[in-house]
Amino acid sequence: MTAQQTLSDSVAVVTGGTGVLGSALCQGLAAAGATVVVLARRELPVAAVADRINAAGGRAYGLAADVLNQAQLITARERILELYGRIDLLVNAAGGNTPEATAIPGQRTFFDLPPEAMQWVFNLNFTGTLLASQVFGTPMAAQQHGVIINLSSMAAFTPLTRVVGYAAAKAAINNFTQWLAVYMAREHSPAIRVNAIAPGFFLGDQNRFLLLDAQTGELTPRGRQIIDHTPMGRFGQPEDLIGTLLWLASDASRFVTGIIVPVDGGFSAFSGV
Repeated sequence: MTAQQTLSDSVAVVTGGTGVLGSALCQGLAAAGATVVVLARRELPVAAVADRINAAGGRAYGLAADVLNQAQLITARERILELYGRIDLLVNAAGGNTPEATAIPGQRTFFDLPPEAMQWVFNLNFTGTLLASQVFGTPMAAQQHGVIINLSSMAAFTPLTRVVGYAAAKAAINNFTQWLAVYMAREHSPAIRVNAIAPGFFLGDQNRFLLLDAQTGELTPRGRQIIDHTPMGRFGQPEDLIGTLLWLASDASRFVTGIIVPVDGGFSAFSGV
């Protein structure tokens, strides 16, 4: 880690901080010196992630809040400001998918997707990112500095089969990332930067049912197809995101805003031939 990538004295908020990816991002930020506020809906998992970080010598504080509940987010923000006086970094890691919003051959066609399931996926991924950016971006505007990092997906660039709602929501996040980067820099301060990370295929709760057979643990045909189209020949591991996260979060990228960085093992570079 370079001196530019240290985050000592920074206060970072991570939504979805108890998820497979979110918890790894929390740990990576804490290892770089940040005080990490782990934010998610349920109190016990939030406390567990914070306790692991503190036990390892980092600094973390857990808060329960739903990214779709603006009042809860505001309460969380006021508690953070009471404790630390500022918010330097927001990582919007809350997101996911559900089988009910996924077109699966033999189970559910596009024409059968329930509107409420589609709306739930879009809200969780996009609206949760929007609301958290409004609430936690407010002190950044007042401070005239800060960093917002959104989590996009490979599905945002070229829609993947099956995950129609998820792909649409992540595409919206890409557009929003660029819009907010320009808005923050021009309307508030050039020292407020907004970027996104677009993971390739990482095993998580929202996609495991599509990639691994629940009975055998072996790759499904879709999982095999993904590995065959990933030049590095494997799924991503949560720790694979930390280097990009620290680059975007720190002064190492101080002239970078409005970009979406793929971390995908070469998936987006491979045509399949």
